[in-house]
Amino acid sequence: MMPFLKRIINKTILRTWKPGGTKTYTHYNPTRAYRNFIITTKRYTKDFILITIGIFLAAFGFKGFLLTNHFIDGGATGISLLISALTDIPLHYLIIGVNVPFIILGYIIMGKEFAVKTILAITGLSICLLTVTFPNVTNDNLLVAVFGGFFLGAGIGFAVRGGAVIDGTEVLALFLSKKIGATIGDIILMINVMIFAAAAYFLGVEVALYSMITYMVASKTLDFVVEGIEEYIGVTIVCLHSEEMRQMITETMGHGVTVYNGKRGFGKRGESQAVDIIYTVVTRLEIGKLNSEIEKVDSNAFVVMNSVKDTRGGIVKKRPLH
Repeated sequence: MMPFLKRIINKTILRTWKPGGTKTYTHYNPTRAYRNFIITTKRYTKDFILITIGIFLAAFGFKGFLLTNHFIDGGATGISLLISALTDIPLHYLIIGVNVPFIILGYIIMGKEFAVKTILAITGLSICLLTVTFPNVTNDNLLVAVFGGFFLGAGIGFAVRGGAVIDGTEVLALFLSKKIGATIGDIILMINVMIFAAAAYFLGVEVALYSMITYMVASKTLDFVVEGIEEYIGVTIVCLHSEEMRQMITETMGHGVTVYNGKRGFGKRGESQAVDIIYTVVTRLEIGKLNSEIEKVDSNAFVVMNSVKDTRGGIVKKRPLH
């Protein structure tokens, strides 16, 4: 390890402070501390790159499409765009002002790191809107609604992948869901209904309808960027040929498996039979191949599939950008 990096690690990762102010060092192995330092540095670097990409994509969606046509989106960005259209207050001020309450809530609910990243992301977006010039791409209303929503949704999605938000509505929805018992999706829907109703009243029904298209495109693009094209599927298989099934999954599919003991219960008398139960995780794109291979091994296998939000460790194909 280079002496310079060793000094940094000793003064940061390995250092603790006693109440009296005396400096002491933990017994962590410096090599392990160095590895943790590298992992943390890579994570923050990746987050910075993703948030930066998100800032420029969102700014392009705003200035290249939405602002000149007075279209809005849902959430905090929609509120900012609506106020900007009605008052001529520059959007770069409103983006910060409208999101301040959400940043405070984010600090309370999500913690300091999330709040700091969100402050940097929103401030960066505001500066980008103020200083960077983007061309007005088109004045066709449908193209503005679709592609404005696409770039805005992509920008928000990349920021989320970097651990920040540039639209704090979901933070508010998370907070309210704990208070009133409604789901996050229901709360976001209610907020957006009020925003688009206000847009219809102040900007006209046609603008509000196009803005709803913008919101739907942005929402789908956000989901695509955050979740990716691949969705994880957890597969539980109960069959009499468990060893052959395990070999098929590990060798043919190239995935890891978990095998645990169970009992099959069947018949009117409640007869049971010991059996190995196999669990694995594949991507949605591999389901067709897996079903075909299961059919080859045991056409009578009992198979249960359910969606999995994400995975960590093990042998499973990872999504891009993770």
